[in-house]
Amino acid sequence: MSNVTPIKQSRGRPSKSAKQTDENRQRLTAVGVALLTKKGFGATGLDEVTAKAGLPKGSFYAYFDSKEAFGLVLIDAYADFFNKMLDFAFLNESHTPLERLNNFIMSARNNMAKYDFNRGCLVGNLGIEIYALPGVFRQRLVDVFCEWQSKTETCLLAAQALGEIPADINCAAKAELFWIGWEGAILRAKLERRAAPIDIFKTDFLENLTR
Repeated sequence: MSNVTPIKQSRGRPSKSAKQTDENRQRLTAVGVALLTKKGFGATGLDEVTAKAGLPKGSFYAYFDSKEAFGLVLIDAYADFFNKMLDFAFLNESHTPLERLNNFIMSARNNMAKYDFNRGCLVGNLGIEIYALPGVFRQRLVDVFCEWQSKTETCLLAAQALGEIPADINCAAKAELFWIGWEGAILRAKLERRAAPIDIFKTDFLENLTR
């Protein structure tokens, strides 16, 4: 979502054609998601966003009413991207449920390595700075985590039905635990710029599921 091809800048206000406006909003959203996975909401300036999107300085408000509104769009865009990533792994019936969970972890790990561990989870990053963010962000972030947990619980229930994990495991609690631990592992991997925290978390979580 971060590879943005510069576009020719024109003098004055940007084109108001519906197609051009939509394309420019998509450019700003893609750039915004990339920046927030790297540096968070507070440290991301609107002029930086427009510059990286190849749009004229000061043109941001032609596309979004406020930085708060932009932030909500970015949360939704990232959640949509991540939901597709989860579904790609969790709904792949050519693998067992635990293999699917492992595949998701490795896919996310490889994506972080691709960017030299400079980028983390947008939702997790915003959670860290929540007290400095607009109040409407809090519930939206909680809702995103709940959605991810639900998908993970479904995967664990499938593992349970297949006999990969014990029948007495509380899959809802384990799914919640996964995302609590996952966000910590991602933060630590970004801090240390290495995959070891993710690998440690993966090994511990999966081993505890099957004991």
